[in-house]
Amino acid sequence: MIRMKVFKELYNYRELLKTNIKKEIRGKYKGSWLGILWTFLNPLLMLAVYSFVFPYILRVKVENYTIFMIVALIPWNFFTTAIQMGTGSVVANGNILKKVYFPREIIPISITTSQLVNFLITCIIMFAFIIFSGVGFSIHLLIFPLLVLIQYIITLAFTFVLSALTVFVRDIDHFVSVILMLGFYATPIVYQANMLPQKFQWVLNLNPMAQLVEAYRSILYYHQMPNWISVGIWGSISIILLIASYLIFKRLEKSFVEEL
Repeated sequence: MIRMKVFKELYNYRELLKTNIKKEIRGKYKGSWLGILWTFLNPLLMLAVYSFVFPYILRVKVENYTIFMIVALIPWNFFTTAIQMGTGSVVANGNILKKVYFPREIIPISITTSQLVNFLITCIIMFAFIIFSGVGFSIHLLIFPLLVLIQYIITLAFTFVLSALTVFVRDIDHFVSVILMLGFYATPIVYQANMLPQKFQWVLNLNPMAQLVEAYRSILYYHQMPNWISVGIWGSISIILLIASYLIFKRLEKSFVEEL
């Protein structure tokens, strides 16, 4: 019953949801000269820096290092941007929440979905690098949509919880920035997972993005099947996280207007 009510409400407000997603996509670069081109330029600039620093200065020895890194960096950017924007999203829309009724979950869903669209656009760059580098694709590319779905669900789950909690504890927004910065180094983006000492491997096992990054790298860089046990576990956990986070969000939303 609760599940049907959720989908019914979202369906009834589908036009608002579409409008919000479009607004988030267009609004991010509103007023800038290059506009949507920054969706491509940001990852390219980051890629240029990392591709110079790690192979040439830190002497990381990995074949086709640019491809090795970009297949991890692009998904990571999707995750972090969505979390950063989503954490303060309810607070940022406080004035609207006080005046108009609509399903409050539309706010975090709009943020996460708009960043998913940006991610898929940015994948054009990633795929272009893969093609022109000679690495190419394999049949394993068919698994890509499944990994994107799992990442979207996990990201949305975090966004639900963080956006709701930030209404009551505004410092969470600042903590999230620090945690994401640490998370970058706790995720094998610029280094191989086996470079981390064995005693710290548990960090990667508990890090959903570490597992997803390894899966992306398996199908796009190594051209092999990902670790299906890991994918299956995190696929199941993602659904549990989404349900739990949504229930927390709905429980806390009753006090949103009062706190805002």
